[in-house]
Amino acid sequence: MRINKFISETGYCSRRATNRLITDGRITINGVICEPGDEVAPGDTVLIDGESIPSKEDPVYIVLNKPVGITCTAASHVSGNIIEFVNHPSRIFAIGRLDKASEGLIILTNDGDIVNKMMRSENGHEKEYVVTVDKIIAEEFLHQMSNGVDILGVTTKRCAMLKLNDYEFRIILTQGLNLQIRRMCKALGYRVLKLERIRIMNITIDGLEQGQWRDLTDEELRLLYIQLNVIK
Repeated sequence: MRINKFISETGYCSRRATNRLITDGRITINGVICEPGDEVAPGDTVLIDGESIPSKEDPVYIVLNKPVGITCTAASHVSGNIIEFVNHPSRIFAIGRLDKASEGLIILTNDGDIVNKMMRSENGHEKEYVVTVDKIIAEEFLHQMSNGVDILGVTTKRCAMLKLNDYEFRIILTQGLNLQIRRMCKALGYRVLKLERIRIMNITIDGLEQGQWRDLTDEELRLLYIQLNVIK
């Protein structure tokens, strides 16, 4: 089994985070510094920073209503990092990102497999946002946003848009480019004043006060597994 899959299945961190540990030379297999693509066989000794990987904990799936100012990183040296903010007793990490200036729904877990499936952009998982901009929303703006905007050297995928009032709209994305909504709006001459994520797939923020978190319900998990084609 490849090392990044092996570690993600222990719940220690995601495959992406494992790749960073490998790059930094922090993982060893049988005393040898791990290289990208290395595999782990039964009986091998895998250490991170010279320590054994903790035993796998029970799976944790929580949803947080992230306030503005919290950074979606596990790096302990970053002030206001999301892990310290949640202060969960289990070792968890965020699925994806929500930039520091944005607020709303983000899922945290210790299940590396779920993270990998949800992060695959080709799967087209829906994420819904409510956005406030700095000037009156024109019909042409809605048309261009929904049909694709040129940012970061690509044209964004078609998306659903709904105008809520003169300055506010809902948008449903199925891709996750860096600062996508902010960049799309900027390209069309608008500035985002507030950005709140209200839904990821079947998980919504309904009833969750800002700064609070809760465990996913059994029904939410069941539907999530179905959409991700996960067997538990």
